[in-house]
Amino acid sequence: MASPVDFWFDFASTYSYLSASRIDAEAAARGVVVRWRPFLLGPIFAAQGWTDSPFNLQPVKGRYMWRDMTRRAERFGVPFRAPEDASAFPRRSLLAARVALAVRDEPWGVAFCRQVFAAEFVEWRDIADPAVIDACLEQARGSADGFSAADIGDAQKTALRASGEEAVARGLFGAPSFVVGDEIFWGDDRLEDALDWAAKD
Repeated sequence: MASPVDFWFDFASTYSYLSASRIDAEAAARGVVVRWRPFLLGPIFAAQGWTDSPFNLQPVKGRYMWRDMTRRAERFGVPFRAPEDASAFPRRSLLAARVALAVRDEPWGVAFCRQVFAAEFVEWRDIADPAVIDACLEQARGSADGFSAADIGDAQKTALRASGEEAVARGLFGAPSFVVGDEIFWGDDRLEDALDWAAKD
């Protein structure tokens, strides 16, 4: 029986978007179960002394990333639009992550995550805006009724902190990361390797 794969992602992460767009189909082809695990990269970066995304701290790397994203999106047929103003990157993903944890057990929880990623990297809407998050919830759920961004409380804040602490304890340092047992695979280009590793168990 295949091992499950924990898919650790940050909504502000470009390469997490690429993985989120294709992980379920790739996993299904291998009979692997995926558990979606939102967390924040900010505290992990801060612990390394970084005050911003490494793609902003290193402009050459940032320019490469946007071009690489365009190439990989075309390769996999994933909708993607680079920002006209890269200074808007990264968006604050705190609210989106808290809501994702709040609805992760809903049958449409993964669909919500995909809606957020599309809002971020296709439409370039501000996912820190509660109205944008509520629109993503409505699209995923098929109704405006139910949990909303305004309902975030201590439980969701605590859950996100715990998620971040678990990520650090597991030794994660970037996103996307795929964890299979004690094995860590980092980066969108390691997605297939992680799923193949899980499928061989």
